Amino acid sequence: MIKSINGWFRVAAFNLMIVAFIGFLLRYKIAYSLPVIHQKHMLHAHSQFAFTGWVTMILMALLVTRLDNGKINPFRKYAPLLIANLVAAYGMLFSFPVQGYGLYSVSFSVLSIFVAYIFAFVYWRDLNRSADKSPADPWFKGALFFNIISSVGAFALAIMMITRTASADKYLASSYYFLHFQYNGWFFFACTGLLIHKLHAWGIRLKQHNTIFWLFAISCIPAYFLSALWLHIPWWIYIMVIIAVCFQIAGFALLFRSVTAHLARLKQLVPLLGKWLVGLSAIALAIKILLQTGSVIPSLSKLAFGFRSIVIGYLHLVLLGVISLIIFGYIVINRYMKINKTAIAGLTIFIIGIFLNELILFIQGAGAISYTSIPYTNELLLIAALFLFTGLLILNISQRRAASEAPILSS
Repeated sequence: MIKSINGWFRVAAFNLMIVAFIGFLLRYKIAYSLPVIHQKHMLHAHSQFAFTGWVTMILMALLVTRLDNGKINPFRKYAPLLIANLVAAYGMLFSFPVQGYGLYSVSFSVLSIFVAYIFAFVYWRDLNRSADKSPADPWFKGALFFNIISSVGAFALAIMMITRTASADKYLASSYYFLHFQYNGWFFFACTGLLIHKLHAWGIRLKQHNTIFWLFAISCIPAYFLSALWLHIPWWIYIMVIIAVCFQIAGFALLFRSVTAHLARLKQLVPLLGKWLVGLSAIALAIKILLQTGSVIPSLSKLAFGFRSIVIGYLHLVLLGVISLIIFGYIVINRYMKINKTAIAGLTIFIIGIFLNELILFIQGAGAISYTSIPYTNELLLIAALFLFTGLLILNISQRRAASEAPILSS
């Protein structure tokens, strides 16, 4: 049984490599031909395993480290839940490509949701019982709350797909509901909480911390409708959406100013690789908020959500550029992984893959908007996918070798 964050990171990093490999296969099928793969079914496996096997897996493990008081290893208690989440993730990985939405795939999806419910209940209770309070605790609780409510979208999707009652609007509304509260709720709040907890451990206090938290928390629910402006929502909801966007801009600005106020000290505390990873994630987050702000204009929102490459580019920007890079940054800062030349090379190739993927997708999207065919975009996206997979393969090799040579001590 894995009883350290180092071990769980290696598991999650291996899962992310599998996600990248599936992404490569999907890109290959689009560019050339791969009849053995059912595109839509494999796409479901790709997305579900990315969420459950990579992001949720590593975030749960990292949140458990918050409970480590140096006396009792919290992973002994949480290992069964982490293993159950892993079983659910691999169950979806193997069942979705075969049957799409069916008995087994939906069963494993439901299992992952119930694991999330139990984790939220146990973890929330342990946070309340913890004698060592942290300013990050509200962020962690917010993350758990949004993870739970995101499951409404997942259940709606499963029911519609099984009963074959999905209309285009209902399917998209449920999909975007799930994605929104995963991306902007569970993922974002957990990652922000981890960074704030680390700053707290360093003795750094952020000014207007409570204001920043509530700006993001209050805006999260109405911000869902940024993805649903094509539903012809009432005017008062549209006003709430505009307010939510203003709150998010204000929250980001205050967070950025509060963190950079301690820049001189952070330069001394954060290793160079960590600076690059966190910095690139911050840039990606700024781009994300800028794109969200633009989507307030209904005509632009309809335009953006009408072209698949733009939607895929945005989703990858958040999952890879914002969330994955900040997770890797946090892991590097805490030395939860072995940092050597091979690992740095792997991360560098992975980052290049992210940049190429985003650049080509948005060029493809711009061409689609102007009804201009951009040549070789599918082949270039295949190359970007190869960069992503190769980088993660090298990273995993570096960690496996380090684990076989000597045990890694978590900080």
